[in-house]
Amino acid sequence: MSRPSARRLAWLAAFAGCLAAALVARLWYVQVAGRARYASLAGQEQVRTVVLPADRGAILDDSGRALVTSRPSLVVTVDPATALASADGGRAELSRLGRLLGVTARVLADDLRSCTATVPPPCWAGSPYQPVPVAQGVPGRTGIQIMEEHRLFPGVSVRVQPAVSYPLGSAAAQVLGYLGPITAQQERLRHLPVTGFAGADLAGQAGLEAEYDAPLRGVPGTERVAVNAAGNVLGIISVTPPVPGDTLVTSINARLQEDVGRVLAAAIGKARAEGNPGATSGAAVVMTTTGRVVAMASYPTYDPRIWSQGISERQFQALFGPSGGEPALNRAIQGQYAPGSTWKVTTTAAAVAAGYRLAGPYDCPASVDIGGRIFNNDVPVNSGAMSLHTALVVSCDTVFYQLAYDMWLRDDRAADVVTSPRAPAQLMQRMELAWGFGRPTGIDLPGEAPGTVPTRAWLYRFYTANKSFWCANGRPYGSYLQQIEYQDCRYGNVWEPGQAVDAAIGQGYVTVTPVQLARAYAALANGGVLYSPRVGEALIRPDGRLVRAITAPVAGHLPVPGRVLAYIRSALADVVTQGTAAGAFAGFPLGKVCVAGKTGTAEVAGRQATSVFASFAPCRHPRFVAVVMIPASGYGADVSAPAVRQIWDDLFGLEGHRAALPGGALPSWPAWHPGRAR
Repeated sequence: MSRPSARRLAWLAAFAGCLAAALVARLWYVQVAGRARYASLAGQEQVRTVVLPADRGAILDDSGRALVTSRPSLVVTVDPATALASADGGRAELSRLGRLLGVTARVLADDLRSCTATVPPPCWAGSPYQPVPVAQGVPGRTGIQIMEEHRLFPGVSVRVQPAVSYPLGSAAAQVLGYLGPITAQQERLRHLPVTGFAGADLAGQAGLEAEYDAPLRGVPGTERVAVNAAGNVLGIISVTPPVPGDTLVTSINARLQEDVGRVLAAAIGKARAEGNPGATSGAAVVMTTTGRVVAMASYPTYDPRIWSQGISERQFQALFGPSGGEPALNRAIQGQYAPGSTWKVTTTAAAVAAGYRLAGPYDCPASVDIGGRIFNNDVPVNSGAMSLHTALVVSCDTVFYQLAYDMWLRDDRAADVVTSPRAPAQLMQRMELAWGFGRPTGIDLPGEAPGTVPTRAWLYRFYTANKSFWCANGRPYGSYLQQIEYQDCRYGNVWEPGQAVDAAIGQGYVTVTPVQLARAYAALANGGVLYSPRVGEALIRPDGRLVRAITAPVAGHLPVPGRVLAYIRSALADVVTQGTAAGAFAGFPLGKVCVAGKTGTAEVAGRQATSVFASFAPCRHPRFVAVVMIPASGYGADVSAPAVRQIWDDLFGLEGHRAALPGGALPSWPAWHPGRAR
């Protein structure tokens, strides 16, 4: 053999030896060093984890009556990635499933589509990583048939899901909220677990269900089962039981809640029957003077059971669209309305803080000229001189107009041309902000609106947001609206006396939510403490142990001396006996329950006025506040005040009504909840 051939043979032998060594090393790694890892992977392929849903906690009223409950129900879910992976795109499987469920394959296919900007309901709004529920409340026989014939239904599962029920029907729909599929955004922001089927993949989407979703939902359990290659279960390896959700006890009184809802609907219906077709909505709030919400009604309302079987596009538009009145909107915390003369309590407090005397005297003419503009009193006669007590009782607008104008004159005139979002507020606006207006109350319900206190800083933001539109559309000799836009373009950032004067009687750009007005009157009634209202009262474990007592936190104190608050309370008591609400409360048994309150009639351009009445009772030791606000309905004394009268009848059991809270006493509680704030 030649020398070159011998060398090539040697290199070939060496190469073969290296390959053999590498193969031996690999076999050793797989069979020895990596044995544990590969054994674990093999074991995992034979083990499946099944999620066990936790029972969602109930929501109860203040005496233990159920507001929201749930019961087990069968739900059929479809994993689109599996079901639609066949050669025909899943059509045959969906047809078979549709025949069992009594729907068409087209309906099922629509349900499996992911909702996007171009794909409206019906579609799947939940996470794209979880199976889609296509039928709920399925009969047990149908569920068993699907499970027995699982080879015909790849990707189809039958699980147990809580079916929610609402014993009060529509009475508290907006307060309670509803459950819906977890969205991708909720997964990310709220770190909600996606468990693989609809039973545990529902989350609170509004109201108390959203606010207390975490404690209500509980913790899902798991069951690890062994399966063969065909997917058949061979046995249970381990079980981690689910932890049921906590029960939420609220301060809502179910009977009063139903009564308040009926009173509100009747008042709106009466306003419409009397020639006010724009009266289509409103809200009412009943609260303790320590910040606990006892009843909260919003009109129009809806039946929350609409969510339990899936919702169509038509139903969705009826709930959230303006043509249907937006019944899903909780107007008690999201409706923003001009408060009218109920606002004068803050103007009185601001005037006293500025050095004006309670006793006056202050003139109440039929009208006043301020900056070349005529401001009229509601009563077109000169009522003479009076104190602030009388001005509140008879609701003399011109007294408060002149106070506001005088305070505007005494303020920093150089700051009236607003060029910065840090422009200083006037004394009157500082007082209004201190009463909690212009910002959310912090109530334990999502989506609360802040209302509006028009300050110089607010004017700057308003002007910068609208200046381009005003300047583009305004005309010095155009229509009335175009002339206003022209003036706003040139002078819209000037804080003028008319703005301060309008705001002094709760009109102009002033807006409040009913719950803001209720908590402000609660502070007036309790001596000056502003609470952040609470609907939730306690969270309880399934075994009855207290998890957490929920108290209404103190959010601030009114910067008003106690003697001034007592003076205003005295005036509001006289409003009901000899003032603007005397007609609405004629014959009311004030000797049994003394009611104090203030009417409000807020004018709105082009519409009927917003009717408002804010009140508290009993007068000497107030325990409750009741507020009704109904837009486009008329005078406060004619619409809202009579409605509030009925609420007091229902609460205390007066004038032939059955008492929701006999004697005004809240329900007593068991020993697990000591020291409950009343």
